Amino acid sequence: MNKIRPFLWFDDEAEDAATLYTSIFPNSKITHVARYGDAGPGPKDKAMVVTFELAGQEFMALNFFGQGEEKAPAPAFYVNCKDQEEVDRFWVQLSEGGQPGVCGWLKDRFGVNWNIVPEAFGEMMSDEDDAKTDRVMKAMLGMTKMDIGELERAYAGMP
Repeated sequence: MNKIRPFLWFDDEAEDAATLYTSIFPNSKITHVARYGDAGPGPKDKAMVVTFELAGQEFMALNFFGQGEEKAPAPAFYVNCKDQEEVDRFWVQLSEGGQPGVCGWLKDRFGVNWNIVPEAFGEMMSDEDDAKTDRVMKAMLGMTKMDIGELERAYAGMP
């Protein structure tokens, strides 16, 4: 997995867009589709995040299902962080002079959107236990900067 990946926002077309893009470019494929569960905020079983490769370059696409946010007006990038220290460092450096958002999103001082996400979040959201992934999703939806400890407590069912 690349450290930084381009991130595309869609209202509800992420899976269709990834299917089209991967059919056009050689050496392309959809590598993973994470779907919304009961915790939302999108409709259950609809694509939440689609990970795909175009000509060998990794991309991520997010369905936001009209949650009252505009699509990202500037390029957006997903940053895969190995631990909380890395989440904190990137968050502080990129948000300086910019604007923090929700769910690990921030806009830097140049207007570029970044999603700072710990690897552990993806691992927890890949669990087949819907109760665990719903708790993690609910915890993440209440965060600005992602907190691995809080996510782990939600995953374990601890208050």
